[in-house]
Amino acid sequence: MVTTASITAGHAVLETVIGFMGIAWSEKGLIRLCLPERSREAVERRLLRHGGVSASTAQPPWVVELIAAIKAYAAGEDVDFSAVPVDLDGVDDFRLAIYDAARKLSFGETTTYGELAKTAGHAGLARETGAALGANPVPLVIPCHRILAAGGKIGGFSAPGGSVTKEKMLAMEGVRVGPPPPAQVSFGF
Repeated sequence: MVTTASITAGHAVLETVIGFMGIAWSEKGLIRLCLPERSREAVERRLLRHGGVSASTAQPPWVVELIAAIKAYAAGEDVDFSAVPVDLDGVDDFRLAIYDAARKLSFGETTTYGELAKTAGHAGLARETGAALGANPVPLVIPCHRILAAGGKIGGFSAPGGSVTKEKMLAMEGVRVGPPPPAQVSFGF
């Protein structure tokens, strides 16, 4: 006798004000998040390229809530993703520590790769921290866009659009990266 279990894995592509985004989940939590692309098809291709992404689209309640939260974030709202369950099976202990430390950063809060490494218990491993964040499967939920290079420089970003996307996401959170405006402009004379 064959019984069917409730569907606990799947993916969804969602349209937001900043473009099409996608998520994939397992029975344990979020396994993939794709940042904005211009087309639904591009996001779908990126999602399905990864192992473990199922074609099912049945959505458990936490996924429905996450989709609403992502759309709210894209519309400029302060959203806290820290309670979203994340399935990081197969991720090594170093990356888990880095991701855990990054998840503690609030909306609009930034740190450097070196400081994040130190917070995660891996002082001196800024470059390795950058590599770990470059492999982050769930950006936004693990907010790698909030990690800057030394000296407040933007640093790299592996999402579509690269550092331009990172800078736009930070600007949505009220963070300005780069040199301050000239004094004459800021005082208006």
